[in-house]
Amino acid sequence: MSPLSDRRAFLRFLAASPLLAPLALGACKGDEGSEEQLTAAVDRMGTLGEPDQDLGELIASPDKALDVFDMRVTAQNTMPPAHYGYIATGVDGDATLRANRAGFDHWQIRPHRLMGVEQVDTATTLLGTAMETPIIISPTGSQRAFHPDGELATARAAKSQKHLMLLSTVSTTSVEDVAAARGEPIWYQLYPTARWDITEKLLARAEGAGCPVVVLTVDLPVSSNRLSLTRFIKRDRRDCTECHAGGKDAYGEGNTTFARKPMFDGTGITDKDFNTPMLTWAFVDRLKRATKMKVVVKGIVGAGDAERCIQHGADAIIVSNHGGRAEESGRATIENLPDIVQMVRGRVPVILDSGIRRGTDIFKALALGADAVGIGRPYLWGLGAFGQPGVERVLQILRAELRTTMALAGARSLAEIAPASVVRAG
Repeated sequence: MSPLSDRRAFLRFLAASPLLAPLALGACKGDEGSEEQLTAAVDRMGTLGEPDQDLGELIASPDKALDVFDMRVTAQNTMPPAHYGYIATGVDGDATLRANRAGFDHWQIRPHRLMGVEQVDTATTLLGTAMETPIIISPTGSQRAFHPDGELATARAAKSQKHLMLLSTVSTTSVEDVAAARGEPIWYQLYPTARWDITEKLLARAEGAGCPVVVLTVDLPVSSNRLSLTRFIKRDRRDCTECHAGGKDAYGEGNTTFARKPMFDGTGITDKDFNTPMLTWAFVDRLKRATKMKVVVKGIVGAGDAERCIQHGADAIIVSNHGGRAEESGRATIENLPDIVQMVRGRVPVILDSGIRRGTDIFKALALGADAVGIGRPYLWGLGAFGQPGVERVLQILRAELRTTMALAGARSLAEIAPASVVRAG
């Protein structure tokens, strides 16, 4: 079988996957022409995924990075196209992905002068966890696709830089090994499945590994339309089937999505079990009864749903649109944040992710009421570019940028970042 045929077979697998379907996979139709024509057509499409207003440049070592966008450029030049595409993709036309960045431009910082900013304190506490910084490592899956050390590199970076880490359900490293590498408790992110027995097994392992918090992601009841990923895959000249077509699920279908996801070992999960359109708020109630861990709900973008989270016992809320990888709403999470904070009224912590790239972004989110922020793509760029040192450098950059932003705005602690610290642009 030729490499192009192998790649076409892989694309057909993706199209059938409940995680990624339905995808418009022109490369599977048999009439797309030669590999060269495919590549040329994709190249003519221009920039895909992450918006290009923040450029960055190729660097030879982590210490050369001036901002996280240098890591992005380096990762794109280092990683296989399909793997970089997994990080870069949004859904449909990537409008929500771009909106997550553009949304921060709608808010301006209002500095205060002569505040005596010799000491700037970024420490905070979240659900009983003391943190030196409000910057959290958000859960992202399949990290061994970006660097051989995968989640272990991220956990070691989190340990060295003292950051809270959330581990994805679809991690390519077990929760036990990641918790050991982090050296302190991590939070466990949970994707619900159509089978409660699978959820029980995942909860038991997370609790056994010492996780104090489970983060239920609720924004992907069905698979999303990640077109940019498909276009990046077309650029990849490797034989992708070596990794992605190695087995069959219980339905006899080629390659289960979970073959390299150790958290699902022994669960008997199939690809079909990952689609959960039947879920309702009753799942949150059941989860609360089933675990001693605190329950955080991730993927909330509306004030009404934030209120429902509290009614159903959520211990915190993460305002997130999956980094623009779920619904194509075209609306930034930072734009949703004020209404949600107003509804919550301090009853539970509110965390914001999706779109954070600079210290100024973090400052604006905190000013609008977030208790902490999560980052995803930036640390994956660092991981893909340089492994653990790359993740460490990304965390160092964002922490330094936040401290500088606070000092120049006259905020000596997180408590001094208030709604009056920002103003709506225009």
